[in-house]
Amino acid sequence: MIQNLLKIARESHCTDVRACEEILQGAAEDQRSLIRAILDARVVDEAKFLRAVSGWLKIPWWEEAINSVAAPLREKIPARVALRHQIVPLRLENNTVWIGLYDPFDLVARQALAAAVDQKIVYNMLTRTQILQALRQGYGIGAETFEALLEGRANDTDGPDLRQETNVIDMDDSEASVVKFVNQILREALEQRATDIHWEPVADDLRIRYRIDGVLHEVPVPANIRVLQASVISRLKVMARLDIAERRLPQDGRINLELDGQPIDVRVATIPSVTGESVSLRLLGQERFTFDRLGLDPDSRHKIEHLLSLPNGIVLVTGPTGCGKSTSLYTFLSSLNTKERRIVTVEDPVEYQLPGVIQIAVKPEIDLTFANGLRSILRGDPNVIMVGEMRDRETAEIAIRGALTGHLVFSTLHTNDAIGGITRLLDMGIEPFLVASSVRAFIAQRLVRVLCTRCKQPGEYSFEYFRKVGFAPDRDHVPYAAVGCHACRNTGYQGRAAIYEICMVSPHIQDMIVAGKAASALRAASVDEGMVPLRQYGWTKVYEGVTTIEEVARVTASDLEMAEE
Repeated sequence: MIQNLLKIARESHCTDVRACEEILQGAAEDQRSLIRAILDARVVDEAKFLRAVSGWLKIPWWEEAINSVAAPLREKIPARVALRHQIVPLRLENNTVWIGLYDPFDLVARQALAAAVDQKIVYNMLTRTQILQALRQGYGIGAETFEALLEGRANDTDGPDLRQETNVIDMDDSEASVVKFVNQILREALEQRATDIHWEPVADDLRIRYRIDGVLHEVPVPANIRVLQASVISRLKVMARLDIAERRLPQDGRINLELDGQPIDVRVATIPSVTGESVSLRLLGQERFTFDRLGLDPDSRHKIEHLLSLPNGIVLVTGPTGCGKSTSLYTFLSSLNTKERRIVTVEDPVEYQLPGVIQIAVKPEIDLTFANGLRSILRGDPNVIMVGEMRDRETAEIAIRGALTGHLVFSTLHTNDAIGGITRLLDMGIEPFLVASSVRAFIAQRLVRVLCTRCKQPGEYSFEYFRKVGFAPDRDHVPYAAVGCHACRNTGYQGRAAIYEICMVSPHIQDMIVAGKAASALRAASVDEGMVPLRQYGWTKVYEGVTTIEEVARVTASDLEMAEE
């Protein structure tokens, strides 16, 4: 059998024949699945290899598209059988069940299936990727655990034990429990690179959604999961050390997770709604804050490095929630974090803990606000100060006072562009001369999704569309379009990159601020002095093949749109 599989592997574009032979020999000695071992090693083309195995064993290959599992088939094949053995029901007709598998040598799976089904079984082969995707969509994440929980509830009136304190995401535990079900959702989210998980009760169901690359994706879950809603929400509250009896008021907490030895920090927020409690989880890994990660072009990097070298002044990063402002600020602080500097921050909340930096978490319930925290920081002899957000006039005035007395201050504002930061400060009631004399730069930023390198293709666009969005086509750089494949969840994108707009407050801009010039005039003057607007910066990422025209247009406003406003 090994020789036959090795021959098939050679014919399936095997990248390393010797390694393939060693893998098969090792799997045979350990009595492991030969097919699974060679697929896990990723040394062959999965589809070609399994098609060849199908032809060798004369097992029909399933040619029809398969995206999910119909309800009658889910009732016929229990989740514990389908998910545990990675087999998928394909069709039910005339007392016959068609079953898809990728490992025809898995006798345990066949025996389990025969015990669960009292009808004729016809086997077909298809790729493991197709099977796993169909199982995920058809049964939902954690379906086998959910199924076992329902069976256990019939014999256990006390319900699942929610007192477990461990937050290690361990999927080897064979015992079905709410703990394991929640862990499966968390593991899946982390593997999918999700930044947020939303548990949302809607009507008669519990919806779970992941935010991946800034876009929400609904997660397939087992049917009737609403019956475990209270237990799942209580488990999350226990992990976050929240009051499980309080369902009327919002609560905030944190969870410290460990996945495969890697620590994960999770921010938890509960929201009472008319259909039940909604829980949002923000997943924060152990990040490395470096300039290379920001992806700045040479000119923008030079401007920021100049700002970081200044002895005093305010640098404001602007943009909506979720645009990466915190990542940029932490990168700035990390580059300044030396033994010669004392850095103190006041944040709400502290998202990442930076070694060597004094970080204060805002606690309004004890009157520890941004303003009060910042006031105490100024008495603590800092060199560099970071304020999580300038929310009011008092905080802004104290920050300006700190900048004018010799401190370098970083903070954020929620505005649409860099020039909007000037308008926002003036609207707060800050005197124009204070804004002009204290602020060194306004940095606006957005996050655009990065094209999947496996499936991106040159796009076809009309000149009318180019004119509408303000894109200037370049013969040497063909804009790419998102296509979609299994690797990127059929979105066409994988990961995100930042685009920037940096307004340096030059002497001329200072004079215009003091003179009360309009935002449009300030913007025009800044562009004349070298500021690259957000959309124009985004076009450079399109020329480089990093993202698409649609993505840049989605997150930015054109100069024409801003002028109309």
